[in-house]
Amino acid sequence: MTAIDADRELDGSSAGGQFLRTALDLAALKNETVRLEHVRGDRSTPGLRHQHLAVLETMAEICDADVSGSELGAETVAFDPELADGDSRATGTATPQLEGGEYAVDIGTAGSVTLLFDSLLPLATILESPLRVTATGGTDVKWSPPLDYFRHVKLPLLRRYGLTAACEVERRGFYPDGGGRTTLHLAPSTIEPIELAERGSLEDVRIYSTESESLADRDVAFRQVEGALERLGVEEREGESGSDLEIAERCETTAASPSPGSALVVRIDHGTGVAGFTALGERGKPAERVGEDAADAANRFLEREDAAPVDRHMADQLLVFLAIAGGRVRVPEVTDHVAASCELLEDFGAAIEIEGEDGDRGETDDARPATVTAEPSIGSSASR
Repeated sequence: MTAIDADRELDGSSAGGQFLRTALDLAALKNETVRLEHVRGDRSTPGLRHQHLAVLETMAEICDADVSGSELGAETVAFDPELADGDSRATGTATPQLEGGEYAVDIGTAGSVTLLFDSLLPLATILESPLRVTATGGTDVKWSPPLDYFRHVKLPLLRRYGLTAACEVERRGFYPDGGGRTTLHLAPSTIEPIELAERGSLEDVRIYSTESESLADRDVAFRQVEGALERLGVEEREGESGSDLEIAERCETTAASPSPGSALVVRIDHGTGVAGFTALGERGKPAERVGEDAADAANRFLEREDAAPVDRHMADQLLVFLAIAGGRVRVPEVTDHVAASCELLEDFGAAIEIEGEDGDRGETDDARPATVTAEPSIGSSASR
């Protein structure tokens, strides 16, 4: 393929797949060409894996982009979206315009469907018509959000700020065969400023437990929930309002899947939003332990006196929306992912500030909470 002249040159030598996904989003939102060198350079197997290649190819198809480096193992990638200019629904100013449509993606392995869908969500802010993407791959696999986290934690939180999105599940896909099949529905959306600087009063807990059909005779989904409830001590915990923290929803699902597997998500609802904590079943690991692992993470979140309103994984995933709409998010800690995402957003012109317990960004301790503030500076909300 003919070499692609890039508007921006980026170095991924100290980053992973999230850096690639966010860079592609930002390129689309600004209708700019980007070249990434040393893709996933800090991983033991650098370059594009199946799920990263699926993201690149899907974004290229949706955005009518020219691409170089679209092959497994590629460590240099260029992405040149060809989007028409339109008028922002929010401001009337010029902004990229993306037509919707229907697309199908087969990741080909147990590569993460939820990470693919994550990369598509920001496109809702420049959509002119609904977008539907059906993906086949891993729905509940390591190193990515389980499907119920995506459906019951992330999407509900983003809907509060204007995202119009839904996820339809046909089949679950566990490691190693994958084979899950889900559909993401996106509609044109205007994101409102995100205000998540304080947690607010604790309200209730929701638990989503899933087992493959092959594990149903062992009551895995039920036992995972029981393990979580015992470790949470829900009946003994009291929220700030003085009332017991109650179980608002308990969902146990037996799902068709080519591979045996299980997953559990604990969702904590509080005054300003939601936070989620997850665990996956593993061969030889008691189902009760799966529930306990997710509950332990939830307990650590609940016991933190600094009261960040989002979990550490959501903190990173919200940043691109923060740059689109502006606002504030208090994060549990400045992880490597958070720091890398902030730097990437700044490379694309976003106005980002991080304030830690001890003052400015340079003094922020990665183990301490921090508040990330942004002005609307990217996409259709930038001139709000």
